[in-house]
Amino acid sequence: MAVPVESTLPSTATDAVQTVEMPRVARRGGSIAFISGIVFLVVAIAIPLLFKNFLVFQFTQMLVYAIAILGLNLLTGINGQFSLGHSAFYALGAYTAAILMDQFSVSYVWTLPAAGVICFVAGFLFGLPALRLEGIYLALATFALAIATPQILKLSPLEHWTGGVQGIVIIKPDAPPGIPLNQDQWLYYFTLAVGLLLYILARNLVKSRSGRALMAIRDNPIAARSMGVNLALYKSLAFGTSALYTGIAGALGAIIVQFVAPDSFTLVLSIAFLVGLVVGGVGWLPGAIFGGAFVLFVPNIAEGVSKGLSGAVYGVILILLIYLMPTGAAGFVRSVLSRIERARS
Repeated sequence: MAVPVESTLPSTATDAVQTVEMPRVARRGGSIAFISGIVFLVVAIAIPLLFKNFLVFQFTQMLVYAIAILGLNLLTGINGQFSLGHSAFYALGAYTAAILMDQFSVSYVWTLPAAGVICFVAGFLFGLPALRLEGIYLALATFALAIATPQILKLSPLEHWTGGVQGIVIIKPDAPPGIPLNQDQWLYYFTLAVGLLLYILARNLVKSRSGRALMAIRDNPIAARSMGVNLALYKSLAFGTSALYTGIAGALGAIIVQFVAPDSFTLVLSIAFLVGLVVGGVGWLPGAIFGGAFVLFVPNIAEGVSKGLSGAVYGVILILLIYLMPTGAAGFVRSVLSRIERARS
């Protein structure tokens, strides 16, 4: 039976329109992301020139937290492993930098790769026995790691290196000769450059074959194994890579604060990283900067509202934020971009 020609026209026309519109939407989304990145970069570069040293110090600390949350996002958001122990890797990176600078007079620049390598090895080795654990059981194991780390740093056999309960005081580095910046401004730009480099590497990792393998393990481990993905290797590498990022953040934090002590790396810090991850958006790498801002500034805002009830104010702010943005900043940004697309189309 012959099909009338006109009956096929709507379907063909619709397919043609969709074929044309999808590249347009992709180009528009890419252009908006590019413009947003340029705006962020311009604002970030201008911050030390517009604010006083204390605020520059706070923005630097925000970038440090963003790097740590970015590392946690690679583990939890991309690979699907849950961790409550990243304060331990943050502490390991911080003490690595402090010990190298204080006792071996190593330049602060070289403490970052050293902290990254040491934390990668520690994370990889911790990830190996943790392969048998999933979900809340893995969270419990990492919880134990976060609880034990401050106590281990206080042990008398390690006191010669860690300084015990007194900690280690280090000297804040100056800007290189010929660069007209004070210490806080220079460390801000230095941290920003390190953060951008680590973000680009993380973004490339997620888009690579290894990144697709990590996401396949997160979505369906059985299917990933059937496709030839080595679950043990990739999950351990994810733990190691996440610890590397967090260790570099810890080293930067030690350099900026000029002091490390065991009580600075408690379970509260791990929970703060997790809160920042959820606020920024699980699995969305740019959300790390939103999470870092929340971790740093919201407790200060809560304390400014009421010092006696700062914890309650912080909890109310967090509940309201999760209620208004249940998928974090990632969902909010996507909804804004979709509205812009609909307005332009």
